[in-house]
Amino acid sequence: MRARNRVASRERRKKLLKLAKGYWGARSKLLRQAKDHVAKALQYAYRDRRQRKRHFRRLWIVRINAAARQQGTTYSRLMYALRQKNIQLNRKLLADLAMNRPEVFRQIVQTALQ
Repeated sequence: MRARNRVASRERRKKLLKLAKGYWGARSKLLRQAKDHVAKALQYAYRDRRQRKRHFRRLWIVRINAAARQQGTTYSRLMYALRQKNIQLNRKLLADLAMNRPEVFRQIVQTALQ
């Protein structure tokens, strides 16, 4: 393999501007602005990877609650009944059943509340 002498600073700048590709105006063209906005974008990405999990859980709870209320109960009563009957279904699955298979969800609710 032959020896190469790429200028490290140019590589760093190119890498940073590549990350800033698609940003508006000077944010994607000029190094100083791009550096600031890439740093902020990476902070948001780190934070939001964790927040995504919270947001999905909240969405699942809202969907389960809406479907449970159509069956004449509430989210908290349903989850308590499921725990008492030792029916171990996670919220993601329950929300999916509530949305796409309401008859199966109805059977689960009836089983839990008996």
